Amino acid sequence: MYQNTPDKKLKIGLFGFGVVGAALYHVLQNKSSLNAEIKKVCIKHIDKKRNGPESLFTDDAAALLSDPDINVIVELIDDSDAAFEIVRTALKSGKAVVSANKKMVAEHLKELLELQSKYKVPLLYESACCASIPVIRNLEEYYDNDLLQSISGIVNGSTNYILTKVREHNTSFQQALVEAREAGFAESNPYMDVEGVDAVNKLSILIAHAYGIIGTPGDLVYSGIQRLENGDSQFANEKGLVIKLVAQARKLSNGEVTALVLPQFVRSDSQLFSVKDEYNGVVIESSLADKQFFCGKGAGGFPTASAVLSDLSALRYDYKYEYKKLQQNAATKLSDDYYLRVYVSFPSLPLIPHKVFEQIDEWSSNEHRCYVTGVIHCSKLLKDWWKRKGTSLILLPDPILEQYQKSTINKADAVQEFASMAP
Repeated sequence: MYQNTPDKKLKIGLFGFGVVGAALYHVLQNKSSLNAEIKKVCIKHIDKKRNGPESLFTDDAAALLSDPDINVIVELIDDSDAAFEIVRTALKSGKAVVSANKKMVAEHLKELLELQSKYKVPLLYESACCASIPVIRNLEEYYDNDLLQSISGIVNGSTNYILTKVREHNTSFQQALVEAREAGFAESNPYMDVEGVDAVNKLSILIAHAYGIIGTPGDLVYSGIQRLENGDSQFANEKGLVIKLVAQARKLSNGEVTALVLPQFVRSDSQLFSVKDEYNGVVIESSLADKQFFCGKGAGGFPTASAVLSDLSALRYDYKYEYKKLQQNAATKLSDDYYLRVYVSFPSLPLIPHKVFEQIDEWSSNEHRCYVTGVIHCSKLLKDWWKRKGTSLILLPDPILEQYQKSTINKADAVQEFASMAP
């Protein structure tokens, strides 16, 4: 049973001994000030050689979850369904939990809130979002008011690493992905990274702490970097922009919130422009403090282990998430009633569904590729025309508009000509 006292020792049951679990074990072996030790580690393949005494490891989950001497469970496995069962059992057993499993938290947050409330034990998961950046703790403590305007950032170190390699080293997408996995930056299933699943899981967690919105990743519009083409990078270079996978949420004037994860062209005057490799960067904007920027390593064993370690340390002070925004803003909800400034590229002009655009500002076509920039309503992204093979949709800088005004660039004859060539 987890009970906090100033001199209490944390007896940890660790699930998973991959890159992060091994890093955490190494750190705790050399950090006596925390007064914590890993008593047992549950692993999937018991015969695999690992850097630790053989007696430390077991493949029996009950050996950890039923041990009354273990008062903290640290969950660091890939399987989100199995992770939820571990966490649920631990909370019911009165054990505090630290988890890095963003998919598990995002998909089961409502149930996890109920379990924490019912059994009076904390669940901390700073390491599930942005690794070494303490963004959840800041949203919980520093921005625990109604003045938060927006949060946006690069929250997936793997895709940022890939995009940096492609842009600065002319590395192919596939080779960059291989290097990301070899470096321990990518998920064991790279689909989670490159298709934006990891980022949207993190954003759904962040909006719970930023705006008190409890939803699921399926409630948000999202995509990753899997459909980007060479022509998109060429467009970015010509305009002095870089492409980043950006997760963002913004409060509208009516109090509702937008939230989405999409590739975005980023200008050189943005704090996110220079965030490279496996680093994450998060910009938080409030109505009084303007913008604050957090940057740190967002992938890798030790950066993620540092967040796990911070959560373990916080348990010694009886820290728990209070979900203040959830209590204050029970009526806050997500909205899809807004406009987006977008760039969309296609293999050929006839494939462009010009009717989805409220306004067309620029278009170009050649024998290799064509693109259009303009304004669309967010609801148009609820259909999958933009997820077809060969189609890239990238947000332009400052993409979110509550209303829009027609651009002077939008000449009537050019729009008419474009419309006559498109279906």
